[in-house]
Amino acid sequence: MPHRTELYEDAPSACWPIIYSPDYNITFMGLEKLHPFDAGKWGKVINFLKEEKLIADDLIVQAREATDEDLLVVHTRRYLNKLKAGKLAVDRGWAINVGGGFHHCSSDKGGGFCAYADITLSIKFLFERVQGVSKATIIDLDAHQGNGHERDFMDDHRVYIMDVYNRYIYPGDGFAKRAIKRKVELEWGTEDTEYLQKVHTHVEGALNELKPDIIVYNAGTDILDGDPLGGLAISPQGIVKRDEIVFKAARSRRIPILMVTSGGYQKRTAQIIADSILNLHSLGLIDKELASSGAENPKVENMIRDTTKDLTNLSLQ
Repeated sequence: MPHRTELYEDAPSACWPIIYSPDYNITFMGLEKLHPFDAGKWGKVINFLKEEKLIADDLIVQAREATDEDLLVVHTRRYLNKLKAGKLAVDRGWAINVGGGFHHCSSDKGGGFCAYADITLSIKFLFERVQGVSKATIIDLDAHQGNGHERDFMDDHRVYIMDVYNRYIYPGDGFAKRAIKRKVELEWGTEDTEYLQKVHTHVEGALNELKPDIIVYNAGTDILDGDPLGGLAISPQGIVKRDEIVFKAARSRRIPILMVTSGGYQKRTAQIIADSILNLHSLGLIDKELASSGAENPKVENMIRDTTKDLTNLSLQ
């Protein structure tokens, strides 16, 4: 019997399926400036989208905090001394949590700035509560291996994991790698052309191998050239194109997709995330009207056919 929770209350239909809370932004008497992570980047993303008139405060889904009972769906009581985005993605066809993506945290252990296993929790809630959701694919394109969700779904054949990461950096979790169905290990300084070709090839391959009921897309921006922790050399335009590739692949197959923003340790990453969301909107891959129409609506299917181009001729500019 599912436990009682406020995380799965229906969001207002007038809202974009973009999830945010001011609480995402962490401050501590200025000490956050000493840390490589931009603790205020999520608020900056929202502000950039407001400036472009895409969203307004009353059109955003406010994130709810998970209770201990909610977190116990994944975490042990010993370990415990945010999260309606998954259902929203299924209901609307897509959702973006401007935060989240804590992919180093597993059910009983945190790591790498990650305190809660939100990816695992999203998927387990969907399996428990949403009829018709029995298979999930995680596409993890953060620069780091997503060892937390990999450990959690090690023996769960309902979850297909694709992970593309710098092979030489944290966490180097050999045990967790056993859970990866499609593993792409990158070299130091990998650039746009090679990276985007690999992302395109393997996203298509993963979704052709198994068509899931939901995609959880971990869209880290720590792949950006100059990131102090990522070690890769992807341009801002490359990040925008990467997100486009993933959303086009999902839309062409009419698979709901939940995007979380994960790592990214430079001040300019907030603008890049906002630019990517604006690009997805300009291409018709995310849309408020689409969101309220449902993924199986004929109008949506026509939109998919109109906006999905031949990715074999993908421009890498």
